[in-house]
Amino acid sequence: MLCASGNEINFTRLSKIEPEEIIRHMSDPRVAEHMPLLVFEWDLATVKDFVASKEECWKRDGLGHWAFLCDGNYVGWGGFQKEGNEWDFGLVLKPEVFGLGVQISRKLLEFAVNDERIPFVTFLLPPSRKNLGALKRMGAKYVSEIDYDGARFLKYRLDTD
Repeated sequence: MLCASGNEINFTRLSKIEPEEIIRHMSDPRVAEHMPLLVFEWDLATVKDFVASKEECWKRDGLGHWAFLCDGNYVGWGGFQKEGNEWDFGLVLKPEVFGLGVQISRKLLEFAVNDERIPFVTFLLPPSRKNLGALKRMGAKYVSEIDYDGARFLKYRLDTD
């Protein structure tokens, strides 16, 4: 087990994570199951481009995606990425720690509530995601179905102010 539930979760930059670790994570078919845009193979070049694009978001917007650590172990990545005028929420965990999603999401949303740049966050979920109860309990409202990069997503919005 990578991390016991309830342990301290830390955020760091994706550039601090070994590329091979990201490759193993993103190559797991259980991760790709709910990621319709994940239609390519991860290798060192893919990771290099991925991390560079996430670092560019930090330079451009002052915020972006983090790597999540639990007990010093990489357990996934996500955070907020600016899409137009909206901050999109992302969370991609290793399958063996899917249960940490609530704990990490709480910490991320607490960050958003305390950051004046983020009056609301959006969530883009593939239609394959059927269990949306937690999202609705948080107060997120369905906006519409959208096409993003050729894939269908259900868009939700959560006000943070």
